Amino acid sequence: MVTTLAANIAVLVVRGGDDPAAPTRSEQQARYVAASGRMSVSPNAVAPLGERLTPHILVAGPATLPADVVERVRGAKGVKGVEVVDAVQGMVAGKQVGLMGVDPSTFRKYTPKPTAKSDALWRNVASGDVAISFTMGNDGGVKLGSEVPVGGRKEQSRARLRVGAYATMGIGDVDAVISRDRARALGMPAGNAMLISVPKAEPRTFIKKLRKVLPKGTKAVEVNPEIDFPRAGRVPDAGGQVMTAGQVRTVIRAAYSRLGWPYVWGGESEAEGGYDCSGLMQYAFAQAGIRLPRVAADQARAGWVIPYSKAQPGDMLIWANDPTAPGYISHIALYLGDGKMIHAPRRGTVVRIQNVYTRNMRGAVRVSPKLVNSLHR
Repeated sequence: MVTTLAANIAVLVVRGGDDPAAPTRSEQQARYVAASGRMSVSPNAVAPLGERLTPHILVAGPATLPADVVERVRGAKGVKGVEVVDAVQGMVAGKQVGLMGVDPSTFRKYTPKPTAKSDALWRNVASGDVAISFTMGNDGGVKLGSEVPVGGRKEQSRARLRVGAYATMGIGDVDAVISRDRARALGMPAGNAMLISVPKAEPRTFIKKLRKVLPKGTKAVEVNPEIDFPRAGRVPDAGGQVMTAGQVRTVIRAAYSRLGWPYVWGGESEAEGGYDCSGLMQYAFAQAGIRLPRVAADQARAGWVIPYSKAQPGDMLIWANDPTAPGYISHIALYLGDGKMIHAPRRGTVVRIQNVYTRNMRGAVRVSPKLVNSLHR
């Protein structure tokens, strides 16, 4: 009925953009939390927020995770918390996205602080609403309070649910969350995924141990791995570590060829009729033989992050604009030099060249073909 999230399990993406004319993050944060509160339709009980935990690892498989495996992970050294969820790649408002069925009372503590703190948001989810990522709403054009189809790829496997909140969950490739009751009604696999918090362990080392006990076909990935900030912005300059001059020229020419194309959230080719910010980057770099990951947060790990002051043509620029998940990379652009960039800004705009703005900017990414290859292993 629905494809499991394990088929496209990656780090959190927030697709979309921002510009200097947009509201500040604090203004947006207040707006969407307030909107979620006003829209609460039921006083469904949701447990108060306790200690927040950082999810370091996401495990997902095609079927329910065995109870003994879950308990073994809970009791493993270094594990501070385990949250079992339902996870699929489903359809929400006509887009294929990562969709999770959760217990609002317990899952909330694994989300970014603005999302975790909103009682009203989680009451809405408990009441049967769907919460979608900030950029799916802001740049995807899905309105708060609207009713949208949610579920499988076939019409008969979907239900129309109300959009009860904009709230990025901080988990790779997940743009929508519903209650587990709703997930059951939609036929989603039950308990086929879990989040693991291991604050004092190295996630990659823990994942190697996990693979020894996980069922066949189950995948484990690191949630939002650290971005590499090298000392003084130094990066290797030879041996295939960075792009050749020819590759840089090809990437820039390819991006120029998309000028004027509409911004389409989730767009990555002519077939979608346009591009979003990360879709444009993926297209441009592909023309130079570099297969970037699909989304901005992953693309930011495709090389070394350096200060904007050291950016060169062909580098990517990255921003953290999402008010519901501060710190997550939510927009990306291609640097052209001389303070200019080309990007797909947001809904209602087209691919264009404009002056670089630095509000919420996190630096530039010097793309490494070798590092890109490692991201696909």
